[in-house]
Amino acid sequence: MNRKLVVLRHAKSDWPIGVPDQDRPLGRRGKRDAAAAGRWVAEHVGTPDLAVVSTARRTVQTWEVAAAELSGDPTVSLDDRVYDATVRDLLEVLTGVPKATECVLLVGHNPGVQELVLALTGPGDDEGRLLAETKYPTSGLAVLTVDCKWPDLGPGKARLVDFVVPRG
Repeated sequence: MNRKLVVLRHAKSDWPIGVPDQDRPLGRRGKRDAAAAGRWVAEHVGTPDLAVVSTARRTVQTWEVAAAELSGDPTVSLDDRVYDATVRDLLEVLTGVPKATECVLLVGHNPGVQELVLALTGPGDDEGRLLAETKYPTSGLAVLTVDCKWPDLGPGKARLVDFVVPRG
């Protein structure tokens, strides 16, 4: 039982005047970086079984650009709960993942994604502790191994095996 969770913070967004936060699009750099993130996932992880994506425009666009770099077509779930989510919200989403799913890619926002990775890795994970001391930048990717069933996912139940910030 060696499941993987890939946690991707959305790529760099634009800040158009008068546009609500949820409707902010990716900026030019964000589109390049999202493609680089997709290439990295394709090369180092492969195509996930399931992508869980916040409904915010910048996360949907991050997923669409990254997904174009993958060789397969995972199931995609757009989930309102991922926008402005706490660790508890994100755990609720992830514990509902179908049992047969081996690899999940979550596309979300900070601070929720960083707090999720820190909670899942727990204090005994040296790599996870290093992440606590750094910023989780846009297009940052954390790859975790999960040694339990999705419904049992919680604090300390994963190990950080990689953290990268692909740039395009």
